[in-house]
Amino acid sequence: MKIAFIGLGNMGGPMAVNLHKAGHEVRAFDLSQPARDKLAADGVAIAADAHAAVQDAEVVISMLPASQHVDSLFLGAGELLAKLPAGTLVIDCSTIAAATSRKVAEAAKARGVAFIDAPVSGGTGGAIAGTLTFMVGGETADLERARPVLEKMGANIFHAGGVGAGQTAKICNNMLLGILMAGTSEAIALGVANGLDPKVLSEIMRRSSGGNWALEKYNPMPGVMETAPASKGYAGGFGTDLMLKDLGLAQENAAAVKAATPLGGLARNLYAAHSLAGHGALDFSSIIKSVQKQG
Repeated sequence: MKIAFIGLGNMGGPMAVNLHKAGHEVRAFDLSQPARDKLAADGVAIAADAHAAVQDAEVVISMLPASQHVDSLFLGAGELLAKLPAGTLVIDCSTIAAATSRKVAEAAKARGVAFIDAPVSGGTGGAIAGTLTFMVGGETADLERARPVLEKMGANIFHAGGVGAGQTAKICNNMLLGILMAGTSEAIALGVANGLDPKVLSEIMRRSSGGNWALEKYNPMPGVMETAPASKGYAGGFGTDLMLKDLGLAQENAAAVKAATPLGGLARNLYAAHSLAGHGALDFSSIIKSVQKQG
């Protein structure tokens, strides 16, 4: 299948590589030269720009940082929708506002282009391993068209509902993730302040009622889990500013539907302060720095 992949960051890059390895004809693009060079080294064909990437593509996949980037690519300065023939399938894997997904989907439908929102969970490890979870919003028929492609990048595919439902599911998930990472960090920092070995404490909690995903796969304490960003200087992974963006989306949505999310609001404030302290580019698990005992 001819696939255009736009957005080759920490998540998009490995996803595009997995499609290439699966035998699809992938043509990719990113504004970042280093990102393009990395994919080229993996054997993925790199296009001169987004318009060149989508030429003759049957499927267009986008993995961009925020709502404004998706809007600009498809409807704004990029005007990519205008370049796509009727029958093309667009899969947007970005985590953005549900309203933006619905706006792009409506414009796509007017041109005879199918659109689904399919944000992901699973981190960079899942992107590399091809074990991501996709939360899909859109028509059932469009999801079934996308399924053979999604299955090469993920292990779990959920149909959350109509267009935008995937985005809503994703912000609910990431709000919980931000909360549990902050809580896990507090618990580990408290134990360490009392002289406990963070590895031992983490294992105790992992196997007890406090067990969660952070303790299983993404421990925030350096040296506890070799594969976690915490043991790599909090490099790569899922940036603090990206978590802050998602928590902001959750709060905007909560305000729109009059839902009470007090812990989500607190988590957003914690990550905002962490970002202002100069840690915005570090992995979000670096939030533990804000509660660690100094000296």
